[in-house]
This record gives sequence, structure tokens and C-alpha cells, in this order.
Amino acid sequence: MKQREIQGKDGVAWTCVQAMTGGSGDIARKAEEHIQDNDGRVPVVCTPSGGEKSVHVDLPLQWDEQLSDDDMLNAIAAVREAH
Repeated sequence: MKQREIQGKDGVAWTCVQAMTGGSGDIARKAEEHIQDNDGRVPVVCTPSGGEKSVHVDLPLQWDEQLSDDDMLNAIAAVREAH
């Protein structure tokens, strides 16, 4: 399971998790391929500290290592504004 924690300027800490990841071998690789969309993006659930609601965001496959905190916070904000 891929997981990453980020904190916004508002003090809210977000824990973001991509399910169906981790491990090694063919099963783990096939699971990750299965959840990717046509643009190579994967579903990630970000859960905040405090009273905010969790959000589901689609992020690039290597979000846990290559996506900046600001880009992740912007993706979270965009989903929250859309709802």
C-alpha cells in the first residue's frame, strides 16, 4: 500500500493512501495495472485530520514519490470544490 502524509497551509494534515499496492511479484503488478485508468492515473483516498471529509482523487501512478505537496493539495482542493 502506498501512503503519504502532507499538510496544508490551513494546518490540516492529510493522509493519502492508494489501495491495492505494495508487495511484489505478478499479483501486485497486475493489481496496480488493473486500477489504472487510460491516462496512467490511480485512485487515492486522502483522509484529513479534524472534521473534514475524506476525498477520492485520481493521481499519476508515481504520486507517492514524484508529485509535489502543492500539487497534491491542489488536487484535493479541486475535488472538494467540485462537491
